[in-house]
Amino acid sequence: MSRFFFVAVALTVGSLFAVSMIEESGVMTASKAPARPVARKPVDPGTVTIAARNGHYTTDALVDGREIAFMVDTGATLVALRESDAADLGYRPREQDYNVKISTANGEGRAARIELGTVEIGDITVRNVRALVLRDDALGVNLLGMSFLSRVRWTQERGELVLEQ
Repeated sequence: MSRFFFVAVALTVGSLFAVSMIEESGVMTASKAPARPVARKPVDPGTVTIAARNGHYTTDALVDGREIAFMVDTGATLVALRESDAADLGYRPREQDYNVKISTANGEGRAARIELGTVEIGDITVRNVRALVLRDDALGVNLLGMSFLSRVRWTQERGELVLEQ
């Protein structure tokens, strides 16, 4: 079990490092990526298509009924939320809850484990989604990781990501 947890944390940290590098390159930062719907209307119920923007898939999702912007990250083991966005959703971990060690381009830090009630994109709803909350200075954009993506079918082709439930 501890080996799985170590691998999960290592993958999440690697994804966070990649996002930091993307942010430093100026491709995307939180201030340059306001919440906006990118997912197209479903062609079929339970299907959502997300077009790539600047080489990345970004979309708005409803988390526990509130809209929040995400970058899709298949390398992130868990959904990762910025602390300020998590607080807007009602998740306010206590200081002692930040007990998951992480390492990003901005240095080492800690994250708090939470579980989101629902994450919805279009007609797709996933319940009880594991996530991490990171300090805003450690994460510039929320990541829609595998704790959501592994619970839907997804394919990528011709600059589009198709999610199906």
